[in-house]
Amino acid sequence: MRGVLIAFEGLDQSGKQTQAELLREHVLARGRQCRLLSFPDYATPIGAELGRALHGEREYATDVMQLLYVANRYEARPEIEAGLAAGMVLLSDRYAASSIAYGEAQGLDAAWLADIQRFLPPADLTILLDIAPETAVRRKAAGRDRYERDLGLLSRVGASYRRQALAHAWLRIDGERPKAEVSADVIAAVESRLVLR
Repeated sequence: MRGVLIAFEGLDQSGKQTQAELLREHVLARGRQCRLLSFPDYATPIGAELGRALHGEREYATDVMQLLYVANRYEARPEIEAGLAAGMVLLSDRYAASSIAYGEAQGLDAAWLADIQRFLPPADLTILLDIAPETAVRRKAAGRDRYERDLGLLSRVGASYRRQALAHAWLRIDGERPKAEVSADVIAAVESRLVLR
């Protein structure tokens, strides 16, 4: 039984972690092994550096920041490959498309951002939880990082996500609704698109 990698993408506060956790419960109930991943992974050396940069302790150019994000995912590549080889369902809160969306929104070349990630295991399904930037800000009123405070940036990120969703036949779900409704749509779509038995 081959493993499956499902990536949840969207703006901060779109419900990625919540929906990944709810889907994990469903997958475990079906008798499959399942693991949650989250990027950035601040527990790694590169992830720790990203955390410092996001909170103003370091200053990096836009391209360097995206290279760090990508490197953080490459740090996890052995774990991802091992999980897939073992037949696990891996659910990732952000993955490769995140660098494309945020990098493109800051003027970087989308093709370059995709190319530098070509050796990462590709997601079998990407789910975009689509919300308005204003919703993201309303859901997290305090403690926002440098990206979360910039409404203009968030609007461009959302546009990149929607462009990618259309180009790559992602599952795009309205994340403005109650989490139970979103979860029902996620589970139904995953069941129809992927074999989880």
